[in-house]
Amino acid sequence: MRVFKFGGASVKDAQGVKNVVNVLNETGHENTFLVVSAMGKMTNAMEEVVKAYFTDKTVLSDHLSEVENYHEAILQELFPNPNHHVFYRVRLLFEEVKGFLTWNKSPNYSFVYDQVVGYGELLSTTIVSAYLKEVGIENHWLDIRELIKTDDNYRDGTVNWTRTELLIKGAVEPNKLYITQGFLGSDANNFTTTLGREGSDYTAAIVAYCLKANSVTIWKDVPGVLNADPRYFKETALLNNISYREAIELAFYGASVIHPKTLQPLQRKEIPLQVKSFLHPKNKGTTVGKGIGIEPKIPCFIVKKNQVLMKLSSLDFSFIVEDSISGLFKLLHDNQMKVDLIQNSAISFSVCIDNKFNRLEDLKKKLSGKFKVVCQEHVALYTIRHFDDKSIETLKSEKQILLEQRGIETIQFVVKE
Repeated sequence: MRVFKFGGASVKDAQGVKNVVNVLNETGHENTFLVVSAMGKMTNAMEEVVKAYFTDKTVLSDHLSEVENYHEAILQELFPNPNHHVFYRVRLLFEEVKGFLTWNKSPNYSFVYDQVVGYGELLSTTIVSAYLKEVGIENHWLDIRELIKTDDNYRDGTVNWTRTELLIKGAVEPNKLYITQGFLGSDANNFTTTLGREGSDYTAAIVAYCLKANSVTIWKDVPGVLNADPRYFKETALLNNISYREAIELAFYGASVIHPKTLQPLQRKEIPLQVKSFLHPKNKGTTVGKGIGIEPKIPCFIVKKNQVLMKLSSLDFSFIVEDSISGLFKLLHDNQMKVDLIQNSAISFSVCIDNKFNRLEDLKKKLSGKFKVVCQEHVALYTIRHFDDKSIETLKSEKQILLEQRGIETIQFVVKE
């Protein structure tokens, strides 16, 4: 069994869905398990639905209509017959969303988020499955929520591996093509949970682990894993081979091609991961596997935008040592701050954090009683893995450096944007 994952960019429109057919025709489609994300930017659009539900119900129907119209346009292009059964199935899914938003009484934002946002994947897989059948590719649509079981930590569910493996093995037969949703699972009460943003890669890894798959292929709009994000760097190069360990390091520092959770289950069963272009399916792309190292061994640039650089100084000039640092990390954890870099001296502590849950002001209030707090928002964190003198000088010549930290293989800079 092979596992293929198609992201939102690969199915963003009717042509993208047709290209999935091209990929399957090029690669074959027996013994294949497809994991498909929401179409295009529909996860973002569904997030706006949830936001409107909690903050301004007067625009709720407008946001829902936007999502409906997007999918309707794709349906009309793929299925000229307006009486095709897929139109009815899609309408039912939208009725489910509207029904939930009508009867829901829970004030828990994360719970509502998971029940609503996941419909992006249910819609995309319903459409892709129907189109594959329309062109003669028989497939079996599965509801991944019935197979991946998690706890009730909504928006970041933890997988119950024993239960999940049993369910997935029981649902899949050899020599068939399956299609299911990325990103989703369900808790013990069968409420939908999600695995975190970009969790579709993780879904593919979960399925591969449970089926002892031969490989996982992530189909993207880039030729594979590049040594830098082409949105921010002019010159990029393809990495042909990467070891699991190296890929985990790159993911840890923020490389966006591979989800951080994805690699761990694959490594445990030594399942190779390929990252390939859905536009050029015959090209080799990048292979992540056991003991491959990194080839070619060149500097890899990773950038995280919209970070916060926080500097704390003790008010009484006392040392910042173990007990105060442990308290600091507890506060950072309690306020859902992702720590990307730390640096400390005797009486100061600097930390680069991701304020994605907008808890910075609350954190500053809690810290101000014990520390002088200086924050610089809208900074960027640049990481160079396998750096050399040229890569460092190139970055320094173009950026205003606020903080630098160097290790044996990795150097990081916090820079002013």
